[in-house]
Amino acid sequence: MDAFNEMFATDGRPHAHCAGYAAWLGAQSPERLAHERAKADALFHRVGITFAVYGEAEGTERLIPFDIVPRIIAPAEWRLLAEGLRQRVRALNAFLGDIYGAQEILRAGVVPAEAVLCNSQYRPEMQGIAVAEGIYAHIAGIDVVRDGEGRFRVLEDNLRVPSGVSYMLENRKVMMRLFPDLFGEIPVAPVEHYPDVLLGNLRSVAPVGVTDPTVVVLTPGAYNSAYFEHAFLAQQMGVELVEGQDLFVRDLVVYMRTTRGPRRVDVIYRRIDDDFLDPLVFRADSTLGVPGLLSAYRAGRVTIANAIGTGVADDKSIYPYVPDMIRFYLGEAALIDNVDTYILRRPEDLAYTLANLGELVVKEVHGAGGYGMLIGPKATRAEIAEFRARIEANPAHYIAQPTLALSTCPTFVEEGLAPRHVDLRPFVLSGREVTIVPGGLTRVALREGSLVVNSSQGGGTKDTWVLEA
Repeated sequence: MDAFNEMFATDGRPHAHCAGYAAWLGAQSPERLAHERAKADALFHRVGITFAVYGEAEGTERLIPFDIVPRIIAPAEWRLLAEGLRQRVRALNAFLGDIYGAQEILRAGVVPAEAVLCNSQYRPEMQGIAVAEGIYAHIAGIDVVRDGEGRFRVLEDNLRVPSGVSYMLENRKVMMRLFPDLFGEIPVAPVEHYPDVLLGNLRSVAPVGVTDPTVVVLTPGAYNSAYFEHAFLAQQMGVELVEGQDLFVRDLVVYMRTTRGPRRVDVIYRRIDDDFLDPLVFRADSTLGVPGLLSAYRAGRVTIANAIGTGVADDKSIYPYVPDMIRFYLGEAALIDNVDTYILRRPEDLAYTLANLGELVVKEVHGAGGYGMLIGPKATRAEIAEFRARIEANPAHYIAQPTLALSTCPTFVEEGLAPRHVDLRPFVLSGREVTIVPGGLTRVALREGSLVVNSSQGGGTKDTWVLEA
């Protein structure tokens, strides 16, 4: 199936909601576009938006390539997508509360118990902990794609420490600076209030009885690949950016060291993986976390966002069951479908996948960043043979999906405007309400024909324009 073009119909005419921008774009010279792209690169360099790439000999920090042609979403499309994502995140939060509580969905056989209880991301230490407002995933980044018919489908759920929102915000700032007249002509929904919405959501889930909560952002430090985002969000929310050594626990209360003495901390927006949060419970060699943090959490004296143990719900082996969760907990059909998925722990799915490796995408259930995956149509015989051996050795560690014809957007590359494949990561915030700022992080595969949009694999980003009705 051919890829769905998000700006132009098959007859070459722009979709109705893109007509105004397409007319403007068609009137621009390649020289003007190249000049504006160079200005955008200079602005990003000046702000210091970089992404550390692990594994490179020099440990470089790269500028994520930015494309100046936006991705445009019609109001009705956005309403459907936002409603579907709210539904999905409500069900995922219910699932997390259940598996760390009564485990009704496991007893009902809707989700295999071994897929949860034997999952490396399942944290038995969370059993019986009453989390504030019943919310585990306060910030969710849900990756969605459009299939060949233009329908949105969920590709992946990110519930641990989802990143990328700083790029969404900075992309918009740069576009408004480069093309201010366009924003006067085209009704683009704003995104700049995201930090205020995030802070409000975090404050709303403070421990019981706290009326003026202190919120902090906990970072592993400047060498983390997303450190720019940690510092950016703390600054935008007007809260302290802290490392583990800046916090301590006394009498089951978390405090922050300040020049004026200890200050109580009520909500921790953590950007550290579970394993490193509390060396008294998880990895004893961790110097990034806070000794005693889990005890304070268990006592209800501090809120951790996202909650410990959320990773089990964004594991790729759990993803296929989310539509079943929606039916089980909400009594509703999923508004946004998953991508069709083969679960290789099932013998029939395994047999089909091994017989069709050259046509499928195979992913490690714990993989991330575009690593640990096979794109069958792009793979060599040797790569397919190697992956076959890995799958046969441990089928439960993999899922498989059809090779989607990800939708394309016009993108300004070296040879001029050309279609490139994209995905979208909207950010769903759960506090006393579930809110979504209209837009998200659009990632674009800059290499011709590539379906891998991850920045670690050479992908770039675009501004995402949700049009107001």
